[in-house]
Amino acid sequence: MKFTREDYIRRIIDKEGKIPDDEPVFLLRAQDKYAPATLRYYAKLLEEDGNKEMAEELYRHAREMIVWQKSVKVKKPDKPQ
Repeated sequence: MKFTREDYIRRIIDKEGKIPDDEPVFLLRAQDKYAPATLRYYAKLLEEDGNKEMAEELYRHAREMIVWQKSVKVKKPDKPQ
């Protein structure tokens, strides 16, 4: 997996080996203030493409992120120092 952040290479693994080493991936965390909106936008694209089931799953996940955000410190995305 190729991440946008080098520190993720050490911390995030694909135990089943289903993601090729050269495939770019991107991780959104609930603490990221933009994550829920990003998921909702992606869900909208899925919905427009006819994938209603996956879209609803992402809408639910976005709602869970919003609930979680209300109980913790939400922040803008950053990079480790």
